[in-house]
Amino acid sequence: MPTAVRNSLVWIFDAFERDPSYIRKRMFGSDAAYLDGNLCLIAADRDDPWNGLLVCTSQEHHAALIADMPALRPHPVLGKWLYVPQADPAFEETADWLVARVLERDARVGVEPKPSRRRKGSALPKGA
Repeated sequence: MPTAVRNSLVWIFDAFERDPSYIRKRMFGSDAAYLDGNLCLIAADRDDPWNGLLVCTSQEHHAALIADMPALRPHPVLGKWLYVPQADPAFEETADWLVARVLERDARVGVEPKPSRRRKGSALPKGA
């Protein structure tokens, strides 16, 4: 049986380990960091364009975040979020800066996750 491939970018989330609200979940073959129930960052160690750090934010915050950290750009597939590719020379600096913003609870970073949809047939029978 094949073993799961370890994401080489999960080191980015090390600083979150001390935060009691931190949860790490697998998402689309990547790792997602949640703080205070909000989806904040996704570390993607796959093929381009899924190789870097995705910043979960709303488009209204894009310009301000890019002004503060020019290595950020809209993700080429998920344009609603920002992204810094792992190949960018400023990747580590940008990742550290973003982790600090998350830990400071910067309102520009983090989105409330959509409620999960129940799978067909997963509802409890009436009277249960």
